[in-house]
Amino acid sequence: MAFVDSLLQKCKSLSHIKQLQAHLITTGLFRFYPSRSKLLDFCATSSPSLLPYATFIFHHIPCPYTNDYNAIIRGLALSHHPTRALTCYLRMSRASTKPDALTCSFALKACARALAWSEATQIHSQLIRLGFEIDVLLKTTLLDVYAKASDLDGARKVFDEMGRRDITSWNALIAGLAQGNQPDEALELFKRVELEGLKANEVTVLGALSACSQLGAIKEGEKIWDYVRVEGLDLNVQVCNSVIDMYAKCGFVDKAYQVFECMGCRKSLVTWNTMIMALAMHGDGRRAMELFEEMVRFGVCPDSVSYLAALCACNHAGLVDDGFRLFNSMAGCGVSPNMKHYGSVVDLLGRAGRLEEAFDIVKSMPVVPDVVLWQTLLGACKTYGNVNMAEQVSRKLVEMGSNSCGDFVLLSNVYAALERWDDVGRVREAMKNRDVKKVPGFSYTEVEGVIHKFLNGDQRHSSWREIYRKLEEVRFRIEAYGYAPETNYVLHDIGQEEKDNALCYHSEKLAVAFGLISTSEGTPIQVIKNLRICGDCHAVMKLISKIYEREIIVRDRARFHRFKEGSCSCRDYW
Repeated sequence: MAFVDSLLQKCKSLSHIKQLQAHLITTGLFRFYPSRSKLLDFCATSSPSLLPYATFIFHHIPCPYTNDYNAIIRGLALSHHPTRALTCYLRMSRASTKPDALTCSFALKACARALAWSEATQIHSQLIRLGFEIDVLLKTTLLDVYAKASDLDGARKVFDEMGRRDITSWNALIAGLAQGNQPDEALELFKRVELEGLKANEVTVLGALSACSQLGAIKEGEKIWDYVRVEGLDLNVQVCNSVIDMYAKCGFVDKAYQVFECMGCRKSLVTWNTMIMALAMHGDGRRAMELFEEMVRFGVCPDSVSYLAALCACNHAGLVDDGFRLFNSMAGCGVSPNMKHYGSVVDLLGRAGRLEEAFDIVKSMPVVPDVVLWQTLLGACKTYGNVNMAEQVSRKLVEMGSNSCGDFVLLSNVYAALERWDDVGRVREAMKNRDVKKVPGFSYTEVEGVIHKFLNGDQRHSSWREIYRKLEEVRFRIEAYGYAPETNYVLHDIGQEEKDNALCYHSEKLAVAFGLISTSEGTPIQVIKNLRICGDCHAVMKLISKIYEREIIVRDRARFHRFKEGSCSCRDYW
């Protein structure tokens, strides 16, 4: 065996591999499966270019042994086509050769890379059925599969059953929770890492920073950034990129820029893209475009993400001509526009009221427009009350099989703005017949490091009575400034008082009211909203910022709105 290992280390090409294989065959060592398995494992894992030859050898073995299967399954699991490893594993299960714990481990790694949840559960059952000792590494791999496949209950069950956990297992669950829309739980788990006496590494903080970004948890995010610098993890470019993203999504774009500047020459393309998108989200289109041009001057070649970030910046700032120029320059720079780029340009024109031009672009695209692009155009129709185009676009969405509540709500709002109540009723009836459920609006706000969540009309919060009393006070004070609820889009078949109440208790208003009663005067209030902020809430936030002398930062699903002294950073263009 040592002899074979020595020869394998000297193989530098496929020709050398073939010579060694010929030697093993002529000496009879190829039938001696440890030598054969060593050869297979070397070909399957040492270089992607040798994997096809490994599979060629494997398929010519009449009765492969377990180690032969292990070598090829391991190689395929690491390849660009991990599902082939699962096909091989299935073939092995049907043959007389039985898998061992190592086989299951390689197959589970393939499941993790292919997000093959069903196959992972079967392998998990087989491990138990065959009585294999499931060690920490194998359980960690199982946990990783479940987490990546969004089976967070399964991941947590495996985690809870682990008698001993290393960092890797914590990392897998934290990342899974953060990516699986459970950022609050991810952050709680991150806090437990230190209590367990473990030291967070780069992977741990990446998962925790992602959770902070989603929740807008700036205090926790800054604690993590302090830890990163103390432990020297700020030398990791990916970690710094995540810190930039965290600051930007928590509403502190200037702090994001400070991290960006401190990275100096260590900036990657992702670093530039993240910072440009951060400025875009905050409506600073000019600064984003300047950074894009600076990136090019520094010799960093923009990719499709760079162009998308810059187009979004033009979009949010209303820089129509700059956006068009940028879009038209893409092909000359070797970047082909994709669906998202077309969508951004359509949105750019739609926001500016140039609906016919936007419609012409959609109809002349070299690829078939997707549902999101048509929905973008429908949103522009709603903004500018173009009922004829809205009906055309809605028919197209129906043809494409879209059943999104947003499509129906937008069309209904177009009709409502024109007081075409019969048409509104028809759309509502269609929603009922199709069993379309409206996505509930919710908002987060952080107070003293604790995340508070509110739904529209929420009365579950422990301070809900104080919150509602504060909203009554707010309504009284803003009415003195001439505020009147924007009830245009509220259902017409309810009374005026019900219409006012339907708007009064939107989740972002509840979050801001809680901020007013829970934080000291002059403290900024930050809110994250899962949907687009409505016109009424936007008007109310401007007035609150003026009357209560509070800066209010709202991140909706598309961008940031920074309300200060009665105006918004979006300049009412969103």
